[in-house]
Amino acid sequence: MNINEKLASLKYNKGTESHLTVDNDVCIRCKEKFCTYICPADVYEWNEEKCIMTIRYENCLECGACKIACERNNIIWKYPNVEYGVKFKKG
Repeated sequence: MNINEKLASLKYNKGTESHLTVDNDVCIRCKEKFCTYICPADVYEWNEEKCIMTIRYENCLECGACKIACERNNIIWKYPNVEYGVKFKKG
């Protein structure tokens, strides 16, 4: 099973608010944008035309890799409320 098939098997209860936020002014000055590469679920996507970071928080695996990889400490990351977020299966 490849990573995309594994990701497709997860369930996510999407809340109305993202548990991930960034300051786009900081993202504009960031040349590396490591968050767009490190996230296994492709949560972050930089839109060059609009100069904005798109965050697909409903894809988040809650691993925290993005927060660790961000050199500018620009990702505010918190766990979703208990009824929301990724739901892992056993087995």
